[in-house]
Parts: sequence; structure tokens; C-alpha cells
Amino acid sequence: MKLSVFCGVSVDGFLARTNHALDFLDSGGQEPHGFEEFYASVDVVVLGRKTFEVVLTFGKWFYGEKQVIVLSSHPLDLSSVKGGLVEQMSGEPAEIVAQLSARGCLHAYIDGGITIQRFLAAGLIDRLVITRVPILIGAGIPLFGPVPRDISLRHIATRCYSGGLVQSEYEAGAAHPEEGHAAPSARRLVPTV
Repeated sequence: MKLSVFCGVSVDGFLARTNHALDFLDSGGQEPHGFEEFYASVDVVVLGRKTFEVVLTFGKWFYGEKQVIVLSSHPLDLSSVKGGLVEQMSGEPAEIVAQLSARGCLHAYIDGGITIQRFLAAGLIDRLVITRVPILIGAGIPLFGPVPRDISLRHIATRCYSGGLVQSEYEAGAAHPEEGHAAPSARRLVPTV
């Protein structure tokens, strides 16, 4: 099973403000940057309780008819979700992946700060697509937190967009050249207008 992160952050690395607001993500415009294509490739979304609560404030259910797994060790009221396929799970990231794999899921979209951090720390993320929005917000919920060890990333591509978005894509878990493996392929910068 493949696990991917596709997220937007401020240039200083925050996914959301301290109050969980996402308003700053509109800086740099809402030009197409591959999210729709990415979202079409996943068959399940895994997110944490806080992200779920933020998404509920959007008015319309953001995830459409895609299967959504909300991670929480406390009971949740999922009745407010209209038209969505939402289920609660709890457990360690590897347990969640095992359950989803047993159901035949092939590609999961991992979303939300703590959830992304937990799956990264467990060594389960395969792909990261991080879009930096041209704004500094100074404080907020960081994309990255403490990890138990270095997590090697192999750069796939960086794309620049006319509104100022800069998107970098990585494969996670790639070995460092000093570990005796081949060096990552040459970095490429792909401007988009």
C-alpha cells in the first residue's frame, strides 16, 4: 500500500495557524497545482480528529464520496457528515495500514499535522508533495515534528507557479549516498506558468 502526503504550508513551515485556521493558504492564488490529479489517485483518506473538526467547518464535505478514516482514541460523532463515507479508527500507524491493506486499499492520502508526523516517524510515508505558499505566518501547526531518526528523502521535482507557489515532491526513505547507495537523480526545476 502506498501512503502519500500532499499539503500546503507557509514558507516558515506551518500547515495551519495556532487556531487551526487555513486562511493563509489562499496566498499565491488557487491555480491548479496537481491536487485534483493526486486526489483522483487515492482510494482512502486518513486524517486526525483535529483536521476532521476543521474540515467540518467548511460547510460542504470536502472529501466527496472518498472513504475517510478519522483517527481518534475518543468516540466521535460522525453524524454531521452528509454524503461522506467516514469511519473512525484508532491504533498505531502500522496497525491502521494493515487494516486498510486487508480491505484492499492501494493508495492512502495522509492528512493533518500530527497524523503526518506519526506516519512519518513510523517510516510509512512513501511520497511527500509539499506546496509552499508565499507567506510567513510566524507561528502555527508545523508540518514536521520530532522524528526518532533521520528520514532520507529523494527529490523528485520542484515546480514553480506564477502566483508564487513552490511545490517540491519527494520519495521518503531513500538511502543517502554515503550509505553506499547510488546518489539521487539530478534535481530538476520545472517552471509552470
